[in-house]
Amino acid sequence: MSAWRSLLDQLMRERGRALFGYAYALTGDRYDAEDLLQDALVRAFRGGRTASSLDAAHVYVKRAIATAFIDRSRRAAVRPLISGTGGDLQDWVWALPAAPDHAGDVGSALDLQSALLTLAPRERACIVLRFMDDLTVGAVADTLGLTPGTVKRYLSDAKEKLRALLPGLDLDDLETVAIETRDGSGR
Repeated sequence: MSAWRSLLDQLMRERGRALFGYAYALTGDRYDAEDLLQDALVRAFRGGRTASSLDAAHVYVKRAIATAFIDRSRRAAVRPLISGTGGDLQDWVWALPAAPDHAGDVGSALDLQSALLTLAPRERACIVLRFMDDLTVGAVADTLGLTPGTVKRYLSDAKEKLRALLPGLDLDDLETVAIETRDGSGR
Protein backbone atom coordinates (compact mmCIF):
# COMPACT_ATOMS: atom_id res chain seq x y z
CA MET A 1 0.00 0.00 0.00
CA SER A 2 1.37 3.44 -0.91
CA ALA A 3 2.29 5.90 1.85
CA TRP A 4 -0.57 8.30 1.08
CA ARG A 5 -3.15 5.49 1.07
CA SER A 6 -1.86 4.21 4.38
CA LEU A 7 -2.00 7.69 5.89
CA LEU A 8 -5.49 8.32 4.50
CA ASP A 9 -6.69 5.01 5.93
CA GLN A 10 -5.20 5.81 9.34
CA LEU A 11 -6.63 9.35 9.28
CA MET A 12 -10.13 8.12 8.57
CA ARG A 13 -9.97 5.30 11.11
CA GLU A 14 -8.62 7.46 13.92
CA ARG A 15 -9.93 10.92 13.12
CA GLY A 16 -12.68 10.50 10.55
CA ARG A 17 -15.50 10.91 13.05
CA ALA A 18 -14.02 14.15 14.38
CA LEU A 19 -13.48 15.48 10.86
CA PHE A 20 -17.07 14.64 9.95
CA GLY A 21 -18.31 16.33 13.13
CA TYR A 22 -16.34 19.44 12.24
CA ALA A 23 -17.78 19.50 8.71
CA TYR A 24 -21.25 18.93 10.13
CA ALA A 25 -20.89 21.76 12.62
CA LEU A 26 -20.17 24.05 9.68
CA THR A 27 -22.87 22.82 7.30
CA GLY A 28 -25.69 21.64 9.55
CA ASP A 29 -26.53 18.89 7.06
CA ARG A 30 -25.30 15.31 7.06
CA TYR A 31 -25.02 14.99 3.30
CA ASP A 32 -23.37 18.38 2.84
CA ALA A 33 -20.90 17.45 5.58
CA GLU A 34 -20.09 14.16 3.84
CA ASP A 35 -19.54 15.99 0.55
CA LEU A 36 -17.43 18.64 2.24
CA LEU A 37 -15.26 16.05 3.95
CA GLN A 38 -14.83 14.12 0.72
CA ASP A 39 -13.84 17.29 -1.15
CA ALA A 40 -11.32 18.15 1.56
CA LEU A 41 -9.81 14.66 1.42
CA VAL A 42 -9.49 14.88 -2.35
CA ARG A 43 -7.74 18.26 -2.01
CA ALA A 44 -5.42 16.91 0.65
CA PHE A 45 -4.46 13.66 -1.03
CA ARG A 46 -4.76 14.35 -4.77
CA GLY A 47 -1.79 13.43 -6.85
CA GLY A 48 -0.53 11.05 -4.20
CA ARG A 49 0.61 13.85 -1.89
CA THR A 50 1.38 12.80 1.64
CA ALA A 51 1.62 14.81 4.83
CA SER A 52 4.55 14.17 7.14
CA SER A 53 2.42 12.74 9.96
CA LEU A 54 -1.10 11.92 11.05
CA ASP A 55 -1.34 15.21 12.96
CA ALA A 56 -0.16 17.20 9.94
CA ALA A 57 -2.71 15.43 7.71
CA HIS A 58 -5.47 16.12 10.25
CA VAL A 59 -4.64 19.84 10.39
CA TYR A 60 -4.40 20.04 6.59
CA VAL A 61 -7.76 18.32 6.06
CA LYS A 62 -9.44 20.57 8.67
CA ARG A 63 -8.14 23.64 6.88
CA ALA A 64 -9.33 22.19 3.56
CA ILE A 65 -12.79 21.64 5.10
CA ALA A 66 -12.97 25.25 6.30
CA THR A 67 -11.75 26.61 2.97
CA ALA A 68 -14.12 24.43 0.95
CA PHE A 69 -17.03 25.43 3.20
CA ILE A 70 -16.31 29.15 2.74
CA ASP A 71 -15.84 28.69 -1.02
CA ARG A 72 -19.13 26.78 -1.34
CA SER A 73 -20.98 29.34 0.74
CA ARG A 74 -19.62 32.14 -1.37
CA ARG A 75 -20.69 30.40 -4.60
CA ALA A 76 -24.11 29.48 -3.26
CA ALA A 77 -24.95 32.77 -1.54
CA VAL A 78 -28.44 32.66 -3.05
CA ARG A 79 -29.24 29.34 -1.37
CA PRO A 80 -31.12 29.55 1.94
CA LEU A 81 -28.92 29.20 5.02
CA ILE A 82 -31.18 26.73 6.81
CA SER A 83 -31.55 23.61 4.71
CA GLY A 84 -33.99 21.71 6.89
CA THR A 85 -33.85 19.80 10.10
CA GLY A 86 -34.33 16.17 9.18
CA GLY A 87 -32.89 13.47 11.40
CA ASP A 88 -29.37 14.63 10.57
CA LEU A 89 -28.95 16.82 13.64
CA GLN A 90 -28.74 13.78 15.89
CA ASP A 91 -25.44 12.87 14.22
CA TRP A 92 -23.98 16.20 15.28
CA VAL A 93 -24.86 15.81 18.94
CA TRP A 94 -22.14 13.19 19.48
CA ALA A 95 -19.53 15.88 18.85
CA LEU A 96 -20.73 17.92 21.84
CA PRO A 97 -19.54 17.22 25.39
CA ALA A 98 -21.81 14.84 27.28
CA ALA A 99 -24.17 16.41 29.78
CA PRO A 100 -25.91 14.79 32.73
CA ASP A 101 -29.35 15.61 31.34
CA HIS A 102 -29.25 14.20 27.83
CA ALA A 103 -32.68 15.54 26.89
CA GLY A 104 -31.52 19.06 27.70
CA ASP A 105 -28.28 18.45 25.81
CA VAL A 106 -30.14 17.46 22.66
CA GLY A 107 -32.35 20.53 22.92
CA SER A 108 -29.33 22.77 23.48
CA ALA A 109 -27.48 21.18 20.58
CA LEU A 110 -30.43 21.74 18.28
CA ASP A 111 -30.76 25.35 19.43
CA LEU A 112 -27.04 25.92 18.96
CA GLN A 113 -27.02 24.29 15.54
CA SER A 114 -29.97 26.41 14.41
CA ALA A 115 -28.29 29.55 15.72
CA LEU A 116 -25.00 28.65 14.00
CA LEU A 117 -26.82 28.27 10.71
CA THR A 118 -27.89 31.93 10.88
CA LEU A 119 -24.27 33.13 10.89
CA ALA A 120 -22.33 34.11 7.80
CA PRO A 121 -19.92 31.34 6.66
CA ARG A 122 -16.74 33.00 7.96
CA GLU A 123 -18.38 33.89 11.26
CA ARG A 124 -19.54 30.30 11.65
CA ALA A 125 -16.10 28.92 10.78
CA CYS A 126 -14.45 31.22 13.33
CA ILE A 127 -16.93 30.28 16.08
CA VAL A 128 -16.59 26.55 15.40
CA LEU A 129 -12.80 26.68 15.39
CA ARG A 130 -12.52 28.96 18.43
CA PHE A 131 -15.11 27.47 20.75
CA MET A 132 -15.73 23.91 19.54
CA ASP A 133 -12.14 23.12 18.60
CA ASP A 134 -10.78 25.35 21.38
CA LEU A 135 -8.22 27.02 19.11
CA THR A 136 -6.64 30.34 19.97
CA VAL A 137 -7.47 33.39 17.87
CA GLY A 138 -4.03 33.08 16.27
CA ALA A 139 -4.61 29.42 15.40
CA VAL A 140 -8.03 30.24 13.92
CA ALA A 141 -6.40 32.97 11.84
CA ASP A 142 -3.73 30.55 10.60
CA THR A 143 -6.31 27.87 9.82
CA LEU A 144 -8.51 30.22 7.80
CA GLY A 145 -5.73 32.31 6.29
CA LEU A 146 -6.96 35.50 7.97
CA THR A 147 -5.35 38.08 10.24
CA PRO A 148 -6.01 37.82 13.99
CA GLY A 149 -7.82 41.18 13.88
CA THR A 150 -10.19 39.90 11.21
CA VAL A 151 -10.88 36.76 13.23
CA LYS A 152 -11.61 38.87 16.32
CA ARG A 153 -14.07 40.97 14.30
CA TYR A 154 -15.85 37.85 12.99
CA LEU A 155 -15.94 36.37 16.50
CA SER A 156 -17.33 39.58 17.97
CA ASP A 157 -20.03 39.88 15.32
CA ALA A 158 -20.94 36.19 15.63
CA LYS A 159 -21.06 36.25 19.44
CA GLU A 160 -23.37 39.26 19.34
CA LYS A 161 -25.73 37.44 16.96
CA LEU A 162 -25.61 34.21 19.00
CA ARG A 163 -26.25 36.01 22.28
CA ALA A 164 -29.35 37.59 20.75
CA LEU A 165 -30.61 34.14 19.70
CA LEU A 166 -29.41 32.19 22.77
CA PRO A 167 -29.27 34.55 25.76
CA GLY A 168 -27.99 31.87 28.15
CA LEU A 169 -25.05 30.90 25.95
CA ASP A 170 -21.66 31.55 27.57
CA LEU A 171 -19.18 32.67 24.95
CA ASP A 172 -16.60 34.34 27.13
CA ASP A 173 -13.35 34.51 25.25
CA LEU A 174 -10.43 33.11 27.19
CA GLU A 175 -8.02 35.45 25.44
CA THR A 176 -8.60 38.56 27.50
CA VAL A 177 -5.88 40.78 28.84
CA ALA A 178 -5.83 43.12 31.77
CA ILE A 179 -5.18 46.72 30.85
CA GLU A 180 -2.86 48.55 33.20
CA THR A 181 -3.39 52.28 33.50
CA ARG A 182 -0.58 54.75 34.18
CA ASP A 183 -1.48 54.87 37.86
CA GLY A 184 -1.07 51.06 38.08
CA SER A 185 -4.71 50.16 38.54
CA GLY A 186 -6.07 47.38 36.40
CA ARG A 187 -9.34 47.55 34.51
